[in-house]
Amino acid sequence: MLALEEDFAIINPPEAAILAVGAIKDVPVVEDGRIVPGKVMRMTLSVDHRVFYGATAAQFMAEVKGLIESPVTLLVSQA
Repeated sequence: MLALEEDFAIINPPEAAILAVGAIKDVPVVEDGRIVPGKVMRMTLSVDHRVFYGATAAQFMAEVKGLIESPVTLLVSQA
């Protein structure tokens, strides 16, 4: 909403976790040994460790990253 590059969310009870998403930014990235234009978006997950283990939160973030990088997987049936 505010086009912040990075944000940190604060958990308020009774929340167990909250995901903060920053703005998409154009940056140079290395791809196959070459510097090319790319887009970067920072995400931060704040977690109440009394509810979730850090490893579980990391798995969740890896899944979110995979879905953002390949959104067509949302359309594929998991049956």
